[in-house]
Amino acid sequence: MYCAPQAKGLDPAVLREELLELWSWKDLPTLHFVAHQGFSKLSKPLEDLLTILESCPGKQKGRNQTICNHILAEFHTWMKENPQVNLGSLPEDKAALLQHQALGLLTDTHPSFADNLINIYQLNSFDRAALKQHILSLQALHCYKEAAALSIKLKLQNELSMEEMCIPLVLADKLSLAEAFVAGHSHLEQELIILLDSWCNPNYNLEDLRKQFPHLSLSKRFTSQLQPKLLTKHVLRLVDKFKIDQGLCPNALHKRRLDSLRFLMYKTFVEKSMTEENWCDHVQYVVGDDLELQIQLVEKLEKYCGQQKASQWSLRYNIPRNRLPFGVREMLQSLPPDLQHMPLSASAQSQEWVPPQSHRQKFYQVPIHKEKVELVDTLEALQTCRNILLKEGVVVGVDMEWQPTFGCASAQQVALIQLAVSDRVFLFDLCACGFSHHPETINFIRSLFAEPKILKLGYGMATGDLKCLSATWHKLLEEPLKLAGMLDLLSIHQKIQRRKVNRAQNGPSEVLVGEDSAEKGLSLLVQQVLGRPLDKTEQMSNWEKRPLRITQIRYAVADAYCLLDVYSVLSSNPVQFGLPADLHSISLSQSARTSEKKRKEKQSKTTKQTLGIEECQGAQRVSSTPSDTEKGLLCGKEPSQDCPPLPPQQLRVVCDNMLQGLGRYLRCLGVDVVMLESTDDHRVAAKLAQAEGRVILTCGQPFLTLRSQVGEGRCLSLDCSDKARDQAVQVLRHFNIRLTPSDIFSRCQACNSDEYASVPREDMTRMLKQKGFLPEQDDTDDAWQESHHQDHEDLAPSVNPGLPRYAPQCRWASLSGLDPDTLAFPGGSPMQLHAVPPGLLPRISLFYVCTRCGKVFWEGSHFGRVLSMFQEVLSLTDGDDEASASPVTALALQN
Repeated sequence: MYCAPQAKGLDPAVLREELLELWSWKDLPTLHFVAHQGFSKLSKPLEDLLTILESCPGKQKGRNQTICNHILAEFHTWMKENPQVNLGSLPEDKAALLQHQALGLLTDTHPSFADNLINIYQLNSFDRAALKQHILSLQALHCYKEAAALSIKLKLQNELSMEEMCIPLVLADKLSLAEAFVAGHSHLEQELIILLDSWCNPNYNLEDLRKQFPHLSLSKRFTSQLQPKLLTKHVLRLVDKFKIDQGLCPNALHKRRLDSLRFLMYKTFVEKSMTEENWCDHVQYVVGDDLELQIQLVEKLEKYCGQQKASQWSLRYNIPRNRLPFGVREMLQSLPPDLQHMPLSASAQSQEWVPPQSHRQKFYQVPIHKEKVELVDTLEALQTCRNILLKEGVVVGVDMEWQPTFGCASAQQVALIQLAVSDRVFLFDLCACGFSHHPETINFIRSLFAEPKILKLGYGMATGDLKCLSATWHKLLEEPLKLAGMLDLLSIHQKIQRRKVNRAQNGPSEVLVGEDSAEKGLSLLVQQVLGRPLDKTEQMSNWEKRPLRITQIRYAVADAYCLLDVYSVLSSNPVQFGLPADLHSISLSQSARTSEKKRKEKQSKTTKQTLGIEECQGAQRVSSTPSDTEKGLLCGKEPSQDCPPLPPQQLRVVCDNMLQGLGRYLRCLGVDVVMLESTDDHRVAAKLAQAEGRVILTCGQPFLTLRSQVGEGRCLSLDCSDKARDQAVQVLRHFNIRLTPSDIFSRCQACNSDEYASVPREDMTRMLKQKGFLPEQDDTDDAWQESHHQDHEDLAPSVNPGLPRYAPQCRWASLSGLDPDTLAFPGGSPMQLHAVPPGLLPRISLFYVCTRCGKVFWEGSHFGRVLSMFQEVLSLTDGDDEASASPVTALALQN
């Protein structure tokens, strides 16, 4: 009950001292009682509260657990019990004075403090000009985070400059706060996206930003937030989040498409894991109508395939001749008419259903005929499918296919759903007009997934198929699918893999697959259980193109039907694979563990926010030096300090796409490194680690997700702010890697291969002439060249023509397998002769060529720089010391 204040009332200074004393004793119940009694005795509660807050010692701004925050929270509670105490009961001029005084307390304060102060003194109704001036004064004091947070609370966004508010936040790695500032204001959302996109332009000059904001610190640490790769990711994410037209971010979209083009070239012409027809479909989608990308395509084709194919594509896009490489322009003048058009691929009808014998021996084959594969694209076909599948006890293999967008579109939509039963496979064509979005089609899928007495088999459906299905049918976002009777074979596969890793660590034992297996995911499971992997050639097909090719249909059918065969083998003999008799218990326990882990992570995050704890629960620290206690996190147990040193070749890692610089350093030092592409999801790292027995190297938030998907001690988190070189040192020390000079450059820095071919100078000269990179010379010129060559040899010692220091760590291939016409290795990769400067020939006696990608390397000074960079973790012998003193001793990557 509120007591009317006496004429004089309680002195606020006395009340403050009482509260301070109780706070120091941590007697919060008594403090609550004394505070409420004291507030009732104040003659001018609203004015006296400000006096108390202003005179409290050690405000400890920005923290929740302070005396000021506690007093303010108690007063706010007391006001609810005494509604007659409010700002409206005071004269207008007096209320305005108190509001101005309260506004002065809103600086670097905790959000709850600001909320209570705003509510008590009704600051949302205060003079807007005064509120705006206060925000600007906070900016002048470099309190950018506090200014943004307060402007959001006071709803001042439309009265402030988006650039002045958000640029400092982005540079300070507070993009999430900048997003909150513009959220709900469409014009501000567009301005932020346009701003970030302008920084993605390769011609953007940082000096322009310095001139616009001379007061901002633009050190290397801050400008790291302006990297085009990182910005592109954020821009496209915000476009999706704010539902904004992609036309507002041309630079980010161009960057993403350019990265996708590079990825497609690598997959097709280096890794050779994509058919040319699929590549052709995808590259046209990625390049689109962008002239600059079309020119990039032609330049890359000249590099990978030669001038004829580059010329054909330049004609397809009608690229202006003055924008073409010189060699392509020359080729266009002599290109016969019959070669001026790209050859058409074989039609879907001309392909055979039964693959060649070589294919049948190498890959898993579906044991059903083509007549048992039914395309469902009408309501009549749907009714037939319903009659067969919606029966109690039926076991259905479920898979879905969608068109890859390479990150250039916000959502991937399902194009084909495969439903396999024991004697047939149904292919739901979601590109068929009038069928895909018909209510009967959606209702059938709802009924199938919700029926507990129909067993549905999938592989990682929750993270892939069902997500894309929701993007296809927006009704599933409003009313999600009810899932029952599901068995995710991914959970079972993870258990098999964990058992395999544990058995390998505990000593020699039988393993299910060779250590160097290139398979992963479902294909690996099929190989482990059924003996042969899946043929994944058509995985990255254009699944929206009709009609589907026979090879696409065969792939789609196999992806769904193999689930039935795998389940049959595992359920009939689970002990052989280290599984319990009830396979469903694995999936259920995995789901329960995931839910529990999410609950704990959420609880841990809340605890961190409340108490300011920055350590990651359940993780152990690793550091490069004892003082570096805040650097790096390791999931699982720390490696034993007594474990023997390992050579770099025995460390196999997968680097998340945020650590590509680290990956390049480790690969340079001989470590077996797979690096994610910029467009890859972080979860790809987990799949690679599971499939190939690799350790994940990551940083930031993805660590929490990735460490739950791999075995103990198989995920290392590093500090993103560290330099890549320092990160590499931490990794080497943590895994007790013994680095020697002979390990440096023992792997191809471009593709991770450890197989080279040595090419003497004479052969390299002949090859360069053959490909037109070295003009033919007459006898006089040859004599001069020989004399010039001899002069060079007299002035500087030629490189030892023998194999390099890292020869014992590599595999060496013979040149006998080289195609004499194309100069391509048996795997199909041509030697990249265009990158060999002719001026090197007089000085370099022996070149080294990667047999996987065709990169050409030679001895140079780069070795000395790497040697000095990693000297602190290098193991040197007397012989190494002498060799390292040589001025020309190592491999330099060609430009």
